[in-house]
Amino acid sequence: MDHTSLEAFLAVAETGSFSRAAERLFLTQPAISKRVANLEQSLGVQLFDRIGRDVYLTESGRLLVDRASRILEDIRDARLAVSQAGSDQVGQLSIASSHHIGLHYLGPLLRSLTDQFPDAHLDVQFLESEQTLQAIARRDLELAFITLPTTLPRELRKETLWTDKLEFVVSPDHPLTQRKGKIRLNELVHFRAILPDAQTTTYRLIEQTFQRHHLPLSRTLAVNYLETIRALVASGLGWSLLPPRLIDDSVRVLPVEQLQLTRHLGVIWHQGRTLSRGAEALMAIARNTPAPG
Repeated sequence: MDHTSLEAFLAVAETGSFSRAAERLFLTQPAISKRVANLEQSLGVQLFDRIGRDVYLTESGRLLVDRASRILEDIRDARLAVSQAGSDQVGQLSIASSHHIGLHYLGPLLRSLTDQFPDAHLDVQFLESEQTLQAIARRDLELAFITLPTTLPRELRKETLWTDKLEFVVSPDHPLTQRKGKIRLNELVHFRAILPDAQTTTYRLIEQTFQRHHLPLSRTLAVNYLETIRALVASGLGWSLLPPRLIDDSVRVLPVEQLQLTRHLGVIWHQGRTLSRGAEALMAIARNTPAPG
């Protein structure tokens, strides 16, 4: 069972076609067919049912898909570890980032990395939280810089790099700015909230806080980018929570009594993956870079 046959098998399984698999791997269709046939012969099973032009995985084929992916990833990891041993160079580095970290944190980190390793090739994707976790779990990416969830799948690891205090904010002319003294949390539920999507870690943090006080979060407007949330709050549409770096004269901080919310920003990676020299270098840079003011 060689890696080229496994690559051909996975390409057919993922595209559902020998011809599309050939295009993906820049091979001829007969070459793909031969590699799959060799794999079937070595395993002594049929991996695909061919019905006309359609191709379907057999039960044996379905069992092999996940294992083949892990085998190929292990081979790539081994090559990476061996090729980088004793080398001072950084090759390709694939990472993901949340929009907020990408906008406020990531630039200086990547600048420092490319100053150290001018030939590094960076692949940076901006993904939602759920997509990011799936990509790391599939080992499509090495690192992801996100708001850290409380729990992770057991194969993933996390490290806190920065901590964000979250402040309740409204527009300068919002009715809550007329209240004297501290604002009680239950007063907020009578007004519209402008919050990130319910699938985000930040929303879950806010929701859990209200749940602990047995308060509903029903009147909400879902907006994923904190910069957009600030603009909508400033227009008077409702209240929200923002980190201090995003608070300016367009909004007012509400003094909510006996409540302080923080979220943790950091990095996640797959514990079973050998991190490249570039990934290790970027993590070292991030550990030594303070949060922007």
